[in-house]
Amino acid sequence: MRKIHVVLRKEDIDEEKISHCIAVVFDVLFATSSIATALHHGAREVIPAFNSEEALEKAGQLEEGTFILAGEKDGFPIDGFHQPSPIAMMDDCIKGKTVIYSTTNGTVAVRRSERAKALYASSLLNGEAVAERILEHKGEESVVLVCSGSKGSFCLEDFYGAGYQIDQLLRKQEEGWILTDAAKAAYGFYVNYPGSDEECLQGTRVGKFISMLGMDEATFFAAQKGVLPVVPRLENGRLIAG
Repeated sequence: MRKIHVVLRKEDIDEEKISHCIAVVFDVLFATSSIATALHHGAREVIPAFNSEEALEKAGQLEEGTFILAGEKDGFPIDGFHQPSPIAMMDDCIKGKTVIYSTTNGTVAVRRSERAKALYASSLLNGEAVAERILEHKGEESVVLVCSGSKGSFCLEDFYGAGYQIDQLLRKQEEGWILTDAAKAAYGFYVNYPGSDEECLQGTRVGKFISMLGMDEATFFAAQKGVLPVVPRLENGRLIAG
């Protein structure tokens, strides 16, 4: 029997415990949605950075013209960086490039989870593909779904994404799972949510902030389920499609 657990905020990650687990990170609005989109649309790899300073440091180690800096700080674009939304990750300038990506929450959650036995970036966009990849692991490792949250606060959209991930796992393999209380709560919230995926995301605190910025189109894009077959996997500090 394999355990599924949900971590509600990146600040709650136990780096020692997660080293024995498969980690799946969610920042639905937008980091993990953008990572999946970038890789699906031809980015060579995505390097997750803790902050813009580290992103610039990593850029200095690469050949000019081989990378794109992208990211946000507290929800606002960083000067000189490419816009971080998933729609912006479909731009032609991304193709074939290394995307050095800095966000307030999602990339930090990836870095804090990097000791996991395997780490994937998931979202509504690619949760189905990630579920299939998880099932390829034949061991008994626990699956830890990490909700990034926002600056120490719980985020409903990540919890919804975790619930969707659990739903996909259970649909593809009904038996053999033990859900922790947090996992049961996420799954129950997802399957019993009365509205649409778009309504859930747009109605959250982060969703309302994004709406204030005039970026509803990106929220609607991120609300699509199972449309990207890509599985972003962390390898040597870089997220690749694999």
